[in-house]
Amino acid sequence: MNFELNENQQMIAKMIQDFGAKEITPFRKEWDDNQHFPLDLFKKLGELGLMGVLVPASYGGSGFGYFEYVTAIAELTKLDPSVGLSMAAHNSLCTGHIMMFGNEEQKQKYLPKLATCEFLGAWGLTEPNTGSDAGNMRTVAIEDGDHYVLNGAKNFITHGVSGDVAVVIARTGKVGDSHGMTAFVVERGTPGFKGGRKEDKLGMRASETAEMIFEDCRIHKSQILGEVGDGFIQSMKILDGGRISIAALSLGIAEGALEESIKYAKEREQFNQPISKFQAISFKLADMATQVEAARLLTFKAADLKNRGEKVTLASAKAKYYASEVSVSVANEAVQIFGGYGFTKDYPVEKYYRDAKLCTIGEGTSEIQKLVISREILK
Repeated sequence: MNFELNENQQMIAKMIQDFGAKEITPFRKEWDDNQHFPLDLFKKLGELGLMGVLVPASYGGSGFGYFEYVTAIAELTKLDPSVGLSMAAHNSLCTGHIMMFGNEEQKQKYLPKLATCEFLGAWGLTEPNTGSDAGNMRTVAIEDGDHYVLNGAKNFITHGVSGDVAVVIARTGKVGDSHGMTAFVVERGTPGFKGGRKEDKLGMRASETAEMIFEDCRIHKSQILGEVGDGFIQSMKILDGGRISIAALSLGIAEGALEESIKYAKEREQFNQPISKFQAISFKLADMATQVEAARLLTFKAADLKNRGEKVTLASAKAKYYASEVSVSVANEAVQIFGGYGFTKDYPVEKYYRDAKLCTIGEGTSEIQKLVISREILK
C-alpha cells in the first residue's frame, strides 16, 4: 500500500492552495455572514477542471480517479467547507448519476456542460417528510403519453435554486416500493419546475440549500435515467460513492482544524511559554492527529475500492461515519485550544466547528451509517 500523494494529487493540492489564497480565503467570512452562494467561483472551478474531476476526458472532464477527487474536496474544504460541499454535490450526485446511469445521448448532452460548470448540478431525493425514509417519498410522476407529469417538492437540496440541471427521483409506483421510483433529468426553465425557500443554516452557509418544487411539470420520457422503477436502486448506488465525498469533506474540515490548532498552539503564549508545551494541549493535538490519520486511511481505502470498481457500500459507510464524527470532535477540540478566541470569528476554527455538524447528517446520518455497516457485517 502506497500512502504518498501521487503526482496528480500533488498538482491538484498546489493548484487549489494557490487559487484559494486569491479567490476563496479573502471572501469566506463575507460569504458565510451573508449566506451568499458564490456562483461565479464555481464557474472558475469549472475552468480548472474541478467540477468534472471524475468525468472522462471524452466528455470534457478531467478524467481523474477517486484519489484525486478526495484530495480536491479535502483541499477546497480546508479553505471553505461550503465550497467543498457544493463541489462534491455537483460532482458525485448530479454529474455522477448521469455518468453512471445515463444513456449515450444523455451523457453527450449534459456531461460536457456539467464538467465545465456551464451547467451547475443539483440532485433531488430528500423530501420534507422523508429524510432517512426516502422510500416513502410523496413526489409523484404520472405517465401521460410521451411524458411524465411531476408534482411534489424536494428539500435540503444543494443548488435547489441555482442549479441548471437536476436529477430528480420521483415515485412512479406504490409508496414504499423500492422498485416504484424513477430518476429524471430536469432542466431549469422547464415549466412547472422552480426553486423554493432557501434554508437559513447553522453552517455551510455559502453552499446553497433550498427546496425544489414541481407543479404539473411535464418531463419527456427521453429524460428518464435508466429504466422506469430503478430510481431508488440507482440512488443507493450513487450514495455509496457520495459517502466517500462526505468522508473527504469531513477529512478536510478535520485537517484544517488540526493545522490551525498546531499553528496557534506554537504561537500562543501563556505563563511565559507556548501553550503547546502544556501536556493538556499537546495531548489534545496527539488525539486529534491520530483521529485525522485514521479518518484519512478509511477514506482512501474506500476511494481505492471505488477506483477498482469493487463494491464500496461497507467501506464508504465506515469512512463517512468515522470521518464525519472525527470532524466534529477535532473541530470541537480546536475551539477549546483557541479558548475565547475560538469562540470569535477572528479565527477559522469557529467556522469549522459550525460546518462540521452537517457531515454527520448529510447523505445519510451517522445512525444510518451504523445501520448500513451492521447490515453488511451481519450478512
